[in-house]
Amino acid sequence: MNGPMVRRAFAALALVAAGGLAACDDTPTRGEDREPPPDPREVFRFETFGNETWWTDTLGMNQVIQAAVDPVTALGVGLKVDADVLPEGILETVDLTDPATTVELIRLGAVLGVRGEVDDEGNLTRMGVTCALCHSTVDDAVMPGIGSRLDGWPNLDLNPGLIVSLSPFFQDPAAQAVLTSWGPGMFDPRFNIDGISDPVVIPPAYGLDGVALETFTGDGPVSYWNAYVAITQMHGHGDFEDPRIGVSVDWSEDRVTPLLAPLLEYQLSLAAPRPPAGSFDPSAATRGRGVFETAGCADCHSGPLLTDAAQRLHPPAETCMDPVLAQRAATGLYRTTPLRALWQHAPYFHDGSAETLAQVVDHYESCLGLGITPEQRLDLIEYLKSL
Repeated sequence: MNGPMVRRAFAALALVAAGGLAACDDTPTRGEDREPPPDPREVFRFETFGNETWWTDTLGMNQVIQAAVDPVTALGVGLKVDADVLPEGILETVDLTDPATTVELIRLGAVLGVRGEVDDEGNLTRMGVTCALCHSTVDDAVMPGIGSRLDGWPNLDLNPGLIVSLSPFFQDPAAQAVLTSWGPGMFDPRFNIDGISDPVVIPPAYGLDGVALETFTGDGPVSYWNAYVAITQMHGHGDFEDPRIGVSVDWSEDRVTPLLAPLLEYQLSLAAPRPPAGSFDPSAATRGRGVFETAGCADCHSGPLLTDAAQRLHPPAETCMDPVLAQRAATGLYRTTPLRALWQHAPYFHDGSAETLAQVVDHYESCLGLGITPEQRLDLIEYLKSL
């Protein structure tokens, strides 16, 4: 199916989407007297902070998508499609091996975390990315990678390094080797700052209400990290300065700072998903909670959020953690990660070094000498699965 046929197939959806989703336009919508307050959910899902200047003008990713990224390829690198904005049966009538279909999906706002402008000839003229690219996924209700949105869930299928490596900007073999080495669900948010490649697991953006420090290394509160990522990683237009890590970015316009409050509001509204029914043994989990407390886990994973991050940070050696990320950060330390929805976002630890909760328990048994029996170990795992 060629570009014009794809556009006709999506014509009905385009009329609907035009009324519900603002085009990728730099001009704010205004009322008669003043600009309306931003919708927090829309900021999270659709705000690019002007980063089209990086993704289009520098990386040329619009041309890469136009030429070679059909929906099958897009799904293969972890991009997700919101089925709720697609008319019923449309996926059976378009060519999922045609890049023109991907362009049309982007034009209609169906590709999570990707915004784009498409001209009348079907050319993707500009594109940018949003928070939802890494921190939303779908429930796969239609097929793997296509379903209803799950905001705040980490996209652990996303391969951002591989995606970026497709840009003509990164044709140096050494740079491509680094980017393609990270793999799905992993990203290094400091590689372009210090040149060290040490990727971390893409974390969830749910369950943040009450969390004192968002980052693995406790560099600052949630909005600190939102600003850091929006400006230094997404390349949005904004001001960010942290002399502790030698970063200072100053744009003539700041499109990030005014939106940090509504972005935070939406993030704090996202509750951690409860474990599916039947996914753990309730009786064993109850016993495991006692093991969690008596074995000393609750000394650091304390309080209702199961973290002491508001009170203290920890040196890497204290829990036998890889020190590289901490050494690159502002604090040189690690926070105690809040334990939420552990069933949903394996692998574990900042570097993804534990693929299962059993490996997490084994790590702490080896490092800290928990002194638990094999039976208690199994109960403790069931408790962790219940969180």
